Amino acid sequence: MPFLLLVVLNLPFDVFKKRVAFWLTGELLLFQILASGSGYWFPWNICPDRWGIFFGFKLSPDNLSLIMLFTIGLTALVSLLTAAGTLQSEKQRFNFVNLLLIALAGMNTIVLVSDLFSLYLFVEVTALALFILIALDKGKAAIEGTFKYLILSAVAGVFMLTAIAFFLLTCGGVSFNALGAADGGNFFFKLALGLFLCGLLIKSGLVPFHGWLPDAYSSAPASVSVLLAGIVTKISGVYVLLRLYGQVFTVSASLQNTLLTLGGVSIVVGACAALTQDDFKRMLAFSSISQIGYIVLGLGCGTPLGFAGAVFHFFNHAIFKSLLFVNAASLEKQAGTTDMNRLGSFGAKMPLTGLTSLIGLLSTAGVPPLAGFWSKLVIVVALFNAGRFGWASCALLASVLTLAYFLSFERRVFFGKMEPPTAKITKTPGPIAFAEILLAALTLVGGLGFIFIIRSGVWS
Repeated sequence: MPFLLLVVLNLPFDVFKKRVAFWLTGELLLFQILASGSGYWFPWNICPDRWGIFFGFKLSPDNLSLIMLFTIGLTALVSLLTAAGTLQSEKQRFNFVNLLLIALAGMNTIVLVSDLFSLYLFVEVTALALFILIALDKGKAAIEGTFKYLILSAVAGVFMLTAIAFFLLTCGGVSFNALGAADGGNFFFKLALGLFLCGLLIKSGLVPFHGWLPDAYSSAPASVSVLLAGIVTKISGVYVLLRLYGQVFTVSASLQNTLLTLGGVSIVVGACAALTQDDFKRMLAFSSISQIGYIVLGLGCGTPLGFAGAVFHFFNHAIFKSLLFVNAASLEKQAGTTDMNRLGSFGAKMPLTGLTSLIGLLSTAGVPPLAGFWSKLVIVVALFNAGRFGWASCALLASVLTLAYFLSFERRVFFGKMEPPTAKITKTPGPIAFAEILLAALTLVGGLGFIFIIRSGVWS
């Protein structure tokens, strides 16, 4: 559907279509949210074996796919709202919509395909759209950020394609079924696993493959930062980890230890780096590295509870990190800077942004009863149950660091002294305000609602 809308919007007639591109894309995203949220509306419930025939690959949706499609639709809608409040030029808006639809088509297909080559292909389709989106305003920092992303993505692509070649030689095919039934003791199979894992770690921005992420997140236009931090990095890297290493391949003890180490190191390094930042978008970027580490830590636990916690934190991170980047967009639009040393006293002048930022940062730090607390708690409990007491303690202590740098951000931006005084604060654009309220409400409802889920016994 995003692909068809992209074609319609670029037919060589009717200039009016540029004016309705935002509305049509918004309606498409609303449909995706409602359809994936209900699960029943999807066309493949009627004829599940026929979709994807025209494109030459098979679509195999499941419950994990529906969760991801819902998260993709929601985050893309928030990115669209942010663009409506920050992009002024009609041409720039239309270009943004076109690239958003390409990224949306890529991400949707990533979570629906059932073979490794098709998955890789649409990871690259998504990345291609983001290369251009990051440099949409043609600024020097944005071009530098997208160049780093491009180079490291190319390296990741080489790793992933080489791995696919080895999988094809050893398994006779690259479908998920063929990979799951393969001999895991074969040397070339293990080599392919390692190469593909390296590619995914680059795409995910985990330590020590995180060099591109802070620059790309902080230099991109506000709406693109929301999309990139909220969903693209996780779908292109973390989701594939969840799909392959959680459901297709058998997770060996050595692979578990590797994932636990990478997740734990990313949590600590990301949190410590965020403490030293003066630019709030870079601080949020390093915070993303830390929070992605929690997802990988849950996956590395190797238990169903750990996997459930990883998926839950995946969704929560998309919500609260999108909220914080939307708030960053609002602040940047009003103050004209992302330097926290030049900001202050915005709490009284922008109360909605201040309140929703507080909700987002407390959820990120894992403060009860917000949604982020419950997903982190599930991961920590899973680690304790699996006997991984050291990593569980690491996850708990890193939450204190998270709370420290976010409280510093809140104090400096919303309660500190403003020097020098900034221009007169205007009213927050309606689309951005709506996005702030929507995401903050989801964070609150997700936290409070989970209490009732536990009490009802559904979670067990």
